[in-house]
Amino acid sequence: MGQKFLMKGNEAIAEAAIRNGCIHFFGYPITPQTEVSAYMSKVLPKIGGTFLQAESEIAAINMVLGASSCGVRAMTSSSSPGISLKSEGVSYIAGSDLPCVILNVMRGGPGLGGIQPSQSDYWQATKALGHGDFQLLVFAPATVQEIVNLMGTAFDLAEKYRMPALILADGMLGQMMEPVEFPEKKTELPARPWATTGTKEKRKPNIINSLYLKPDELERTVVERFERYDVIKENEVRVEEYLTEDAEYIVVAYGATARVVRSAVESARAQGIKAGLIRPITLWPFPEKTIANAAKRVKSMLTVEMSMGQMVEDVRLAVNGMCGVSFFGRTGGIVPTPAEVLHEICKLAGGAE
Repeated sequence: MGQKFLMKGNEAIAEAAIRNGCIHFFGYPITPQTEVSAYMSKVLPKIGGTFLQAESEIAAINMVLGASSCGVRAMTSSSSPGISLKSEGVSYIAGSDLPCVILNVMRGGPGLGGIQPSQSDYWQATKALGHGDFQLLVFAPATVQEIVNLMGTAFDLAEKYRMPALILADGMLGQMMEPVEFPEKKTELPARPWATTGTKEKRKPNIINSLYLKPDELERTVVERFERYDVIKENEVRVEEYLTEDAEYIVVAYGATARVVRSAVESARAQGIKAGLIRPITLWPFPEKTIANAAKRVKSMLTVEMSMGQMVEDVRLAVNGMCGVSFFGRTGGIVPTPAEVLHEICKLAGGAE
């Protein structure tokens, strides 16, 4: 085992990005993710990196576009309202087939809402983070260590498929402290033959662009992009199953909420209720097959979220009527308790009102 550090989630995120070769960060402070920018501002100038607090979230995401065009690993972070401001730039990055990593440490909404943990940005992340036909890789860590582990995966897959990757955490993960172990620093990164690094009169110029004025050319590029997405859906789904082998009732939850659900599932088992947990780690691509296969053998499913119900729609689509799907959620920055989730599981099993 390597050395472990007790770190706040936001600071661990920043350190993990640096160790995975990202030394170019463009951001803007907003609670509850400001420590990411603060950490980067202290460390990056000392190691020859670039930290820039932009004049706005809009400026920050467009700086990421420019840096990524030049072939470097670039990142930005924000929280819910700030991610909304970045949405236009995210669409430009996707339309330019550029890799980057975006962090959203979610807070309550809509509007300015509150600074407490929330999961009400699921739709934004998986359905419409910007205009046009495109997707992002979306990762939903449940622990600070998993955020660290997924940081390298996010950068690597973003570059492999030339698309943005989003790490969707929440205020709880950003602010909590847990022991973490970091990977060794990456010293070599993949080649980027598409980058605008200058031709040196040895190749044709690379052009980074998201504007296609000829309709047939635009359609061709979008179709090609979606063919890439099909490959991702086949090969890059990540999901955890807990006590699902003999489960009669399965709870689907992601991120920090899944930690609460895990405790509730264990309590249900102690009461003789065969409960299990399916935890999507990638929200896009969504683990449709895992959920569909489970739906064939269980009596019912329950989706638990810190929202009024967003992921539950994807669960219902995956289940496709094979079993019932109910929902339990808290919002406004209120975290559901294990007792509340246990009560909902007992209701499914006919043991509570």
